[in-house]
Amino acid sequence: MTFELSQGVMMSMIQHRTGARIPMELPVEIRWKSRAGNLKHAMGKTGNISGSGLFIEVAARLRRATSVMIKVKLPPEVTRVPLELLCKGRVVRWDHHGQVQGVGAVIDEYELRPLARARGASKRPAKAKA
Repeated sequence: MTFELSQGVMMSMIQHRTGARIPMELPVEIRWKSRAGNLKHAMGKTGNISGSGLFIEVAARLRRATSVMIKVKLPPEVTRVPLELLCKGRVVRWDHHGQVQGVGAVIDEYELRPLARARGASKRPAKAKA
C-alpha cells in the first residue's frame, strides 16, 4: 500500500507481525546509560517507524531491555513545520544484516515538539521609518 503524506511525498507501508511499518530514513540521536552508569550517545538513522516502535541503524550494539532516549528530526516537507519526535523506550532486539546493523526499540512514551531556534539566531531589526 502506498499513500501520500503531503506535497507529493510518498511512503509505502510494509506489513510485519507487529503491525504496519513505514520505511523512512531520518536522522536520529539515541542516548542510554552503560552498565557502569555512564551516559552514552550515538547518531544514526531510522530504518522504519511504526506506531509502537522503530528500527534505528546505528553502529552501537545495545543489550535487550536497555532504556533509551531517542530524538528524531522530522522533515518539514512532511510536517510543514520543523518538529522533533522525542521518545522514551527500550531495546527489544539488535540486528545485523550485511552492512546494516541497528536496534529495534519499542516506544513507551513520546512527545512531538517544535525544533528550537539555532543559538545566536535573532530576529531581523525593524527598518527605521524616514
